[in-house]
Amino acid sequence: MTFRTLMIAAAALAAPIAVIAPAHADGGVFVGVEGSNIAVSGYDTVSYFQGDGVPVKGSADYKVNHNGAVWYFANQANADAFKANPAAYAPKYGGHCAWAMSRGALAPGDPTLYKIVDGDLYLNFNPNVQKTWLADIDGFIAKSDPAWTKIPDGKKFGD
Repeated sequence: MTFRTLMIAAAALAAPIAVIAPAHADGGVFVGVEGSNIAVSGYDTVSYFQGDGVPVKGSADYKVNHNGAVWYFANQANADAFKANPAAYAPKYGGHCAWAMSRGALAPGDPTLYKIVDGDLYLNFNPNVQKTWLADIDGFIAKSDPAWTKIPDGKKFGD
């Protein structure tokens, strides 16, 4: 584990958090592929809502440009579903960590640490953060929703 990763992990668990500096985000759609603008680390966001709900990696063969990011999908049908209704499939808070947003901060969301709540996809930063978030999902969402509206419009992916 690098020193930077260790510092971000420590900051994510600190309370209270003033600001978490996201590794690849400026408040907009969190992109998790180093040096690129690939949303959700290349995972197919439609796949979270299908079958057994296990997310799969998308392919550059099925990509959609949306809100300044490139979204990958596993097949053309999923890409088309996303194009028809991006808000139904894009993760809340631009893919940033749902728990960190409840603290008014941005942190990277890990696409393998997720939960669908009332038809919305939420990501978390790491397993410890997710454990905390899962203990009071409704309470954290109640804090995260208004915090997300305070991120300047030009710096976030709107729902």
